[in-house]
Amino acid sequence: MNTLTLFHGSEQIIEKPDIALGKPNNDYGRGFYCTDDPELAGEWACKRGNDGFVNKYTIDAADLRMLDLEDGEHMVLNWIALLLKYRTFSLRTEISSAARDYLIGQFSVDTSDYDLIRGYRADDSYFRYAEDFVMNSLPLGSLELALRLGKLGIQTVLVSEQAFDRIEFVEAFSVDASCYYPRFTERDVRARREYREDVSRRTAVIDDIFILDIIREGMKSDDPRIQRIVSR
Repeated sequence: MNTLTLFHGSEQIIEKPDIALGKPNNDYGRGFYCTDDPELAGEWACKRGNDGFVNKYTIDAADLRMLDLEDGEHMVLNWIALLLKYRTFSLRTEISSAARDYLIGQFSVDTSDYDLIRGYRADDSYFRYAEDFVMNSLPLGSLELALRLGKLGIQTVLVSEQAFDRIEFVEAFSVDASCYYPRFTERDVRARREYREDVSRRTAVIDDIFILDIIREGMKSDDPRIQRIVSR
């Protein structure tokens, strides 16, 4: 990892990203959220139905520390634990409240030592899958499959002052909502459709693991029962 090219979709041109302007309740906390896919950035720029801009940047990441949740050493439970830490969930039951506390306590990753984070972007569908899992209505294997099917995008997030000091604005180009907004909505619709067709029809839940099983059995990341599910 040396020089990265990143894109940020927005309704405005952002020549100088500012960490202080980041919202603390985003997927991975306060930061600047980007992607390496300019087309995906175009969709995100027009997600509210307005025309927008794709901002292009480079960043010298040679000695920056990256937490890559897609590196094979981390799993979906690490991702959900971070979402529970930063995003606002509707915890309507005792199980979901217990799930939040257990997942954050056992599976959350300390992000304070990192400059960049790479992982799933919790669009509406992904966030719904996470909520269903925490509510004990979606098993771990189905959650894994749903995320693979969705293809809603991987994001790279700048989370440290050092990373913000390194990012360089290259250019910005306008994107038309009449083109990119339908792509944005169709991506989410497709993810939901594939979930209904391929995930909700699964019958192997007896051989799967629910969050209540994880809590009751005191499972941790190295538990062979969890590893059996996530390595399928």
